[in-house]
Amino acid sequence: MTRALVWLRRDLRLYDHAALSTALSSYDEVFLTFIFDKTILDPLLKKGLRKDRRVDFIWQSLEEINHELKSKSPSSGLMVRHGDPQVEIITLAKSLGVDAVLTNRDYEPSAIARDHAVEEALKLLNISFMSFKDQVIFEKREVLTQQGNTFSVFTPFKNAWFKRLTPDDLAPYPCFNIPSHSEKLGKIPKTLRHDMPSLESMGFDKTDIDTFVRPGMSGASQLYEDFLGRMDQYQATRNFPSIKGPSYLSTHSRFGTISIRALARESFRIMSSGSLGASTWLNELVWRDFYFMILSNHPRLANGVSFKPSYDQIIWESGDHAQKLFASWCTGQTGYPLVDAAMRQLNATGYMHNRLRMVAACFLVKDLGIDWRWGESYFTDQLNDFDFAANNGGWQWASSSGCDAQPYFRIFNPITQSEKFDKDGKFIRKYCPELSLLSNKSIHAPWLAGAIELESAEIRLDDNYPLPIVDHAQARLNTLQRFSVVKSSDSNE
Repeated sequence: MTRALVWLRRDLRLYDHAALSTALSSYDEVFLTFIFDKTILDPLLKKGLRKDRRVDFIWQSLEEINHELKSKSPSSGLMVRHGDPQVEIITLAKSLGVDAVLTNRDYEPSAIARDHAVEEALKLLNISFMSFKDQVIFEKREVLTQQGNTFSVFTPFKNAWFKRLTPDDLAPYPCFNIPSHSEKLGKIPKTLRHDMPSLESMGFDKTDIDTFVRPGMSGASQLYEDFLGRMDQYQATRNFPSIKGPSYLSTHSRFGTISIRALARESFRIMSSGSLGASTWLNELVWRDFYFMILSNHPRLANGVSFKPSYDQIIWESGDHAQKLFASWCTGQTGYPLVDAAMRQLNATGYMHNRLRMVAACFLVKDLGIDWRWGESYFTDQLNDFDFAANNGGWQWASSSGCDAQPYFRIFNPITQSEKFDKDGKFIRKYCPELSLLSNKSIHAPWLAGAIELESAEIRLDDNYPLPIVDHAQARLNTLQRFSVVKSSDSNE
């Protein structure tokens, strides 16, 4: 009898799952495990992030998986451990007497190094280690230029992506939809039957994640069904934060509680009827592949460097003044209402609308002159859907230092962005309620309102709402000067 251990990571589902499907079709007995990685979690605790919504999201998603496995085979279940995967996986594989450990690939350099170490340790035990493509449609060097090089600009990558795509690339991996596969779930030995470690035992607290996004496969399915009815309008609604335009599936795609292939398949189906909304949303899925491809082929990005090396010559604001500006940005006290509302949304919910991510990031870098890495780090700690590849790509786009970046001389005006994408101030009023009595015109720039209107709206500038911490026009000139060190390198590209 052959046995396999499937190691779940950022693929927390039991359907259309490459590693699980392969195990169920190739081995007689299959076990599943998830490791709460202390090398990842302990640094969060050191930062004081006991109420990390992402850890709670994972925990609840695993609880659902465990329940579903036991409903298929009462003696099975999900073996969840809290420790170092390089120890826990080896211990489980040896104790279960498996022939192979199967998992889906991760593309971050630290994860690649971890998997290599696990593979080498298993090799000493004559246990195979197999990894599969699952969280992207195309990976690594699967989409190349005609010269055989990797892309560094999105649009040519997208065109090549579509040209390479075949129905097989989106075909689902059969798992428990084949009835006999449930019979392959292994009986967990008594010595290995442990309750799931509680959040508290790992140092974390219960959070309010359920208020903002329902965890697990069931949560993903619910949001997915809701978005299908709105996908056709995605192009028209996606940029307006007060409208229900986005899919809100980003946390689920991050943790794999939904299949990327399923999302792409449905996008193509709706797009075939001429839907611009579905086409636009599919482009977002291609952007996701693009950033994974960039990270895979440029692992140095994980070391905090700019994709364009010349941009590391930029001298950013520093010292106490920079720290004060950064703190105002983090807490939503910049005096620019749309930026403040965006940051308060992030702090309150762990989510930020995509348009606002661009606005907030560009404001930090090009209005405040703060190093983009500071913002990248803050988003790393706050975002429910944090993904290194996309987060790094987005911040480098905003700072113009990335592979496919906003030109450094194109600087978002936070007032016009506010007037364009939150015209009536509905989103601002939700997260900056102290401004709620201002007119739709004045709410975008309260300091330009007249004294009578401010008094009527009960606003005391620099008291219950801050004056702008920078002047945008002057900040723009400062940015053009700051970025002048890279002007020649940009013109040569």
